[in-house]
Formats: sequence, C-alpha cells, structure tokens
Amino acid sequence: MLDIDGTLVHRSGKTFLLEPGAPEVLEKIRASGRPLALFTNGSHAAPEAIAAPLREAGLPVDGYEVLTPLCSFQRWLARHRPGGSVMLIGTEAARAYLERSGVRVAATEDEAHADAVFVAWPDTLGFETLERAARAITSGARLLTGSYVRAYAGADGPIFSRGAMTAAALAKATGARPIVVGKPSRAGVETYSERLGAPPEALVVIGDDVNMDIALGRIGGSRTILVRTGMSGTVALDRLPERKRPDAAVDAVAELLDWL
Repeated sequence: MLDIDGTLVHRSGKTFLLEPGAPEVLEKIRASGRPLALFTNGSHAAPEAIAAPLREAGLPVDGYEVLTPLCSFQRWLARHRPGGSVMLIGTEAARAYLERSGVRVAATEDEAHADAVFVAWPDTLGFETLERAARAITSGARLLTGSYVRAYAGADGPIFSRGAMTAAALAKATGARPIVVGKPSRAGVETYSERLGAPPEALVVIGDDVNMDIALGRIGGSRTILVRTGMSGTVALDRLPERKRPDAAVDAVAELLDWL
C-alpha cells in the first residue's frame, strides 16, 4: 500500500508531477502478482475521480486501487453506528459518493439529530455550518475527521489540511476529541487490509510522512518504508521513539525497484 502525495507525485495546483520511477514501481508490483492500493487522505472526491488525473499525468492506477477517508469512514460507521446518519462537512462530490455507497447523509434540517459529524475536505465553509455541526456534537454526535495532521507534501511547499483546521475549530468549540478515520487509524488499517485481501502484518505500507503513513502501518503491524521526498524527508529517524520509526527508508520511490 502506497501513499500518493509526496511519495509518488507532488501536486502543484491541479498539476501532478510524477516522482521518477513511480510508474515503474507500480507496474513492477503488478508484474510480481502482488496486489497494490494507493491510500490518500484526500477526501474531496470519489476514488475514481482521484485516479483519473493521476492516469492523465502518467501514473497507471485504477479507481478501485485508490482508497480515501471516504472509504475508511464507511467502515467506522458500520462498526460503531450501523445505519446511522451523518452530517457531512465536505464537497458535493463527496456527498454524492457516500450516498451512492449507501450512507445516510443528513439533510440540513436533520443535521441536529445526526449520529456523527464527518469532516472531509470542505471547498467552502461558513460559520453557520460550523455552528450546526457544533450543536450536533454537543447533542451527542461523534466528531470524525479524515485527517488531523497539519499538512501534506506539495510541489510548492506544504498543502495545509482544511479538514484538520475545520475539525480543530469544532474540537475547540465543543471539547470533543476528533476521531481520525483516515490515516492513521484502525479503520484505515481494516480498509487497506480488506482491499488487498491479506492481514495487515503481511503487507507493506510505503509513504513520506512518519505521522501519517508510517503511523498507519505501525497500527496494523505492517512493515513500513519511509520515502524521503515528502513531509518527513529531513526527520532524524534515530531520534524518533522506536514505536514511530519505519522499518526502512529510501531517498526516493525509484529505489524500491531494486527491492521488488
């Protein structure tokens, strides 16, 4: 399982810049007969809509191979609030995808009675929405977020997480502790394990962020490889607690070709 931004590509606006060797790594994994998945914390669109521009940029990836917090959120909901309704703070594309997947996304007039408030990636956000979400949370809804890390790697510097900023505002207003359902989370582990058809301890998680990708793999007991082209490129691994260290590190994803 591989991360996308900072590992396979860097994003500059709507343009994806491929890391050297990224397409070849995916093709070599497939040629070996092993399944693969790409897990991004981007939750603005359906998996296929995320895969399409990556293919246009030259990264050979199918929509089924892409996982996002919109996928792992459904696993959390099925386990903890089966059949429950959710107030979504996110895009219309995210709403449409969740509704197609069978999630009960609450209409505005029903949000006060939602079982969960899920912060995905909002394209626009106003105080009225925040206040409705805060009231739902104080009435008993769980506060969920796809990501609670501050940023992810972009071609022009860190891309700050709108989801984390929004969830932090709601946490401050309500005193609730956000539950992460993307990377890193137990729901994320269960989602990539199911998609790859193997227990997490038989899988490898590859990414650029020790607090997101490596932490996800560590939760599930997967092997982990840090790629130093993104958020944690300059981290001194020997200064990290052992529980946070990757099993291995490479300077760029192309180095994996010799390992496959």
